[in-house]
Amino acid sequence: MGDDRDEERRGLRLSGVRFARGGRRVLDDVTFAVPRGLVTVLVAPSGAGKSTLLRCCNRLLVPDAGTISLDGGPIAELDPRSLRQRVGLVGQQPFMLPGSVRENVGYGLEAVAEDRLLGALDAAGLAATEFVDRPASELSGGERARVALARTLARSPELLLLDEPTAALDAAAGARLARTLRRLASEEGIGILAATHDLVFAGAVGDHAVALRDGRAVTGEVAAVLAAAADEGAGEDGTGVPLPPRSSPPRSALPPAEGQG
Repeated sequence: MGDDRDEERRGLRLSGVRFARGGRRVLDDVTFAVPRGLVTVLVAPSGAGKSTLLRCCNRLLVPDAGTISLDGGPIAELDPRSLRQRVGLVGQQPFMLPGSVRENVGYGLEAVAEDRLLGALDAAGLAATEFVDRPASELSGGERARVALARTLARSPELLLLDEPTAALDAAAGARLARTLRRLASEEGIGILAATHDLVFAGAVGDHAVALRDGRAVTGEVAAVLAAAADEGAGEDGTGVPLPPRSSPPRSALPPAEGQG
């Protein structure tokens, strides 16, 4: 019984979170969980508060009310630097520093072992030996997104927060990223919260789904949440085209083989 309760506490949990900006309540009594080893997708139109919510989860922003806990303990009691190592955030526009992929992945770390750096690149879906010394300026949009993911993975996070991870990707690169995230969750036990308005990607990668509606969180089965979001015009297909409702997530649209990209 105790082990079951401990397992339920593992991961990130938001309870009654509120956040206002400019007189508008962006987040209103938001409550949901991000379990370890699963991918939770957060869907809403642009400007609906997804980025604000992610930044509250690693204290780049502080909620006006409510609590956010990590493995049962309030994140407000954790050192911010330690929290951000445990809960890594990959932003919507991954920045690349001048220099090589190696320098970008190791940025901000006092020392990083070679096997850890190469392992982070491999885990992000890049062939480490091929990419590690490549100039970052020569990377494609999909490769830049994966290097940004590797930079976060090099810090050995327990949870990943991703803000519009397919924003700079074409459909094929988005499918490869979906497979990578599912593998990180299922094989590495990382809890993932991916905020997106790309419902095709959300359906391909999500184990659980949360929709933001007027600042409130609505949770449920992936298919039902995404269908409701499509009906309300809350999502797009990655090209700016609103999606029609559907009865099931398009996991079958993904090729079964893991690819590089």
